[in-house]
Amino acid sequence: MQSERNADFDRIDRKIMEILQNNARISNVDLAHAVGLSPAPCLRRVQALEERGVIQGYVALLDMRSVLLGVETFIQVQMNSQGKSILDVFENTVKRFPGVLECYLMTGDWDYMLHVVAQDLDEIQEFLQDNLSQIPGVMRIKTSLAVRRVIRTNSLPLNHIGPTK
Repeated sequence: MQSERNADFDRIDRKIMEILQNNARISNVDLAHAVGLSPAPCLRRVQALEERGVIQGYVALLDMRSVLLGVETFIQVQMNSQGKSILDVFENTVKRFPGVLECYLMTGDWDYMLHVVAQDLDEIQEFLQDNLSQIPGVMRIKTSLAVRRVIRTNSLPLNHIGPTK
């Protein structure tokens, strides 16, 4: 379901979003040239996308191993209750753990899926034993280690919005 405030994108908005997803450091002059605008209107469009909350921020993607994080894990968590207070405690607690890159409330047998990075297996074990399993309401934990990343992208597919040309 498309949000009403973000439903009206034209070809230029879509192109701006596609380019910025792949290169957020592009200069406004180069971005304007790529989308066929002069710099001032291009900048206004980018600012409008930011104000609407479509563009939520800009980041630098770091190589895990270069910053000495050699283990990537996906952790499923089952809670002993789906009560709001139990879920709130869990969510507020995991937000404070620095190695947790993502946390999703899920449907199915497992309540949460976490994406966690660490220096080594000892650090993962410590995280599981001393942190995650100590959160009130946690009933079961299942951990899977990533052997190799096949795809990594933060670029959302935009072919369903606005005209393509």
